[in-house]
Amino acid sequence: MSLIPDGGTPPPASLQPGARGPAVVALGGGHGLAATLGALRHLSQNLTAVVTVADDGGSSGRLRHELGVLPPGDLRMALSALCDDGEWGLTWRDVLQHRFVSDGPLNNHAVGNLLIVALWELLGNEVAGLDLVGRLLGVHGRVVPMAAVPLEIEAEVKSGEGTRTIRGQYNVAVTPGRVERIRLVPDAPPACPEAVAAVRAADWVVLGPGSWYTSVIPHLLVPELAEALHTTPARRALTVNLSAQVGETDGMTAADHVRSLHELAPDLRLDVVLADPTAVEDLDDLTDAARACGAEVLLRQIGVGDGTARHDPLRLAAAYRDAFEGVLGDVHRSRQESAGE
Repeated sequence: MSLIPDGGTPPPASLQPGARGPAVVALGGGHGLAATLGALRHLSQNLTAVVTVADDGGSSGRLRHELGVLPPGDLRMALSALCDDGEWGLTWRDVLQHRFVSDGPLNNHAVGNLLIVALWELLGNEVAGLDLVGRLLGVHGRVVPMAAVPLEIEAEVKSGEGTRTIRGQYNVAVTPGRVERIRLVPDAPPACPEAVAAVRAADWVVLGPGSWYTSVIPHLLVPELAEALHTTPARRALTVNLSAQVGETDGMTAADHVRSLHELAPDLRLDVVLADPTAVEDLDDLTDAARACGAEVLLRQIGVGDGTARHDPLRLAAAYRDAFEGVLGDVHRSRQESAGE
């Protein structure tokens, strides 16, 4: 028996044209992308999460290595972040996020990972499977993978011991040193067509926050997706992390993050660089780095304010609202005014 009415392809889980709010595409993975989506859902129901597929640790890593599938963990987290906030949606969110604890092979597997992979096997289509889970959760938006194949991340990491080649998302994330270069394996992977289409049709594209070299930068290493990011008529916002990540970005300032993006994609134009004042070591340096990308800096308190590197969804939503409406400091720039510049 088909899991889809009439045996066809399920309609997208998102509310498409005519939905409340602008069409926004958020790119990233893990907790950073979940934070972005938790904020953006207050501004729009026309959301698409484009999720990196390089995770090789934990439950996701075990499933990708055993079954040869896309790692489902970051996709599961994005779906959970967009679930309906009624009893039905929140209950199914908790089911998806539940992890088994045992002395056997199910230990630490997330129920949602198993469900997603089961649907992929039954339907033979990753996006259709994610759409079906989205319908189960009543998500406000859509979740799609960045690429059509599972990826590995390989980085050249410089430390006091010299430069080493580190392979694997987890290993890159925890290896001390400065990331000099990053690449994907396989090289030039095929993009998910739905991800490319969403970027081209967006009003806004949001990059970050998140693990810089393993969740944010990889989107620019998928050729078709990178080309769409460069040529889309959408405006682009970059959200700077609240702190450097131990291992992956040790010693990098907010401006260093922006410069590393510009060095990788010098022709990618940004409109807004959003940062929490507590995460900015040198405002002039960040302003210069943002201007090199064509962007203005928007300073807003977006953390929870308890000393941890966690985003407050309502504060982050208010910051994105200001960015989308062109409220930068005391200057109001409407989208129409900006388009005429």
